[in-house]
Amino acid sequence: MSVCVAVVGHQNNPLYIQSFTDADDALKLHHIVHCSLDVIDERVNNPKKSGPLLNETFLGLLYPADNYKVYGYLTNTKVKFILVTTDLDVRDASVRNFFRRFHSAYVDAVSNPFHVPGKKITSKTFAGRVSSIVNSFGSSTATE
Repeated sequence: MSVCVAVVGHQNNPLYIQSFTDADDALKLHHIVHCSLDVIDERVNNPKKSGPLLNETFLGLLYPADNYKVYGYLTNTKVKFILVTTDLDVRDASVRNFFRRFHSAYVDAVSNPFHVPGKKITSKTFAGRVSSIVNSFGSSTATE
């Protein structure tokens, strides 16, 4: 089950963070998302040591933390998507599909003429699409 998703700007500014658990875990999940930015920067700046090819946007498993797994995705504009999940046996194909759908929702949200680039995403339509994507991701990984 997905417990948190985040969109982080190219200057590591949070554009959207949504947790799908109790309020008590929200601060811990925000900390996990913040820590994952260091891992993303390390993979992007040192592609020879570890990480994907230069044209690959899916960063894969960033690191396991306690009862969570953290996955990352980097867009061409250096915007980072982060997924925190409690599914310890999730497949990369499912996560790739999740990020593909999430990226599509993000593009639709920032293409809105009333959205100011670099500012937080406050669209209720985007939040609804994200909830739908997260719910479908949780149900698809449960059946695999």
